[in-house]
Amino acid sequence: MGQKEGVILIVDDERDHADGLAESLEKLCARAIAVYDGADALEILRSQQVDVIVTDLKLGGDIDGLDILEEAKKYNDSTEVILITAYGTIDTCKEAIKRGAYDYLVKPIDIGQLRTLVTQACQKASTAHERLPQKSKAGKKDFAFEGVWGNSPAMEGIFEVLRRVAPTNISVLIEGQSGTGKELLARAIHINSLRWNKSFRPVNCAGLTETLLESELFGHVKGAFTGAANDRKGLFEIADKGTLFLDEIGDMSPTSQAKLLRVIEDGVIIPVGSNKATVVDVRIVSATNQNLPELIEEKKFRQDLYFRIKGVNISLPALRDRTEDIPALIDYFLKEAAIEVGSKVTGITDAALTVLSNYDWPGNVRQLRNTIRTMVVMCDRDRLDARDIPLDIAQRRQLIAGSRPAALGDVSLNELEKQAIEETLAKTKGNREKASKILGIGERTLYRKIKEYNL
Repeated sequence: MGQKEGVILIVDDERDHADGLAESLEKLCARAIAVYDGADALEILRSQQVDVIVTDLKLGGDIDGLDILEEAKKYNDSTEVILITAYGTIDTCKEAIKRGAYDYLVKPIDIGQLRTLVTQACQKASTAHERLPQKSKAGKKDFAFEGVWGNSPAMEGIFEVLRRVAPTNISVLIEGQSGTGKELLARAIHINSLRWNKSFRPVNCAGLTETLLESELFGHVKGAFTGAANDRKGLFEIADKGTLFLDEIGDMSPTSQAKLLRVIEDGVIIPVGSNKATVVDVRIVSATNQNLPELIEEKKFRQDLYFRIKGVNISLPALRDRTEDIPALIDYFLKEAAIEVGSKVTGITDAALTVLSNYDWPGNVRQLRNTIRTMVVMCDRDRLDARDIPLDIAQRRQLIAGSRPAALGDVSLNELEKQAIEETLAKTKGNREKASKILGIGERTLYRKIKEYNL
């Protein structure tokens, strides 16, 4: 990676200062991203490769520059962090260097000195990054986002649509069961869009009352309602030039739907309790686990709003309908969990993989991710195996298969593996190529197992 191909993340709670630094430093690399609080910085770190971070030590929230340093090194040790500090906290920055920070600068910043430091840090990060294996991508043609995976025909079709849609401003409606990864897909759209260096803001429309949701979206002025002690910007204004993700949009009240439609059509918001209008430019990505056409028939969802948010409609399949993707997802979640908890687990046995690949996963990708994380936490060996699989999953799988529930300790690994292979062959109608992909093993290994178990 050359000097002008890296990603620099600037974190400063003073918006103008952050934007100014981003503009100044962008010439040193391909991308400079400015965010205004620690939470947004952590979202960026979780979503993509960042080479250099320039962050203020004090950010005015629960997350400060040292927290960002710690998280950055946790996700990728080659990321270099430069701290900006006031004179009185120099000792803290010196301590931060011992923890892995690249350097620090004292306010007021000499921009020339900062540019020199960033150039050096970017070169150092580049050298380290080139020695690391490249991250896998969700699909072909450079559409990628951590946590969005799939080589199944269903997911490849979705990625092809998203590669076309992401660079545009068209609205997107994502449908799918809970836990299928709708928010991850929404983030993927944002990161791969022309708005990638602006804010991505999610809001759960089902988790707030009508008044609180309107305040969250449009903002409010002091005294607008009980508890409104100060003026507050809404997510539409905060996400200006960025992306707003409206999760569970089917749960919006009719009043909120009408106000949302007006904002989408006019591009103007009016905070609760105010008469002052503000122009905003926000891309809308929505998600639901409900059938919106049915809600329209029942007069519970506005048809005109539906047509506005449904620029492109994407249906995420349940995990049980794309079992070919389970081995790759397990591999990713295992590595992610091992880094997060500091575990030495590096892999998973064939027996455990076959059991997990044949489970129906009612909680979809979210349940799989949490299960792998739990297994990694509890495992004291270098590989996960069937004994690490939570009991409820083993029992439910056996119930679905029509067998009497039993504890994993009562079933041999060979028996679990045999049953998984037998069920997979039945599911694929004897197609060994497809069965081997679902099980996450090679065809030759599968053929040997079939002979071994006399299947």
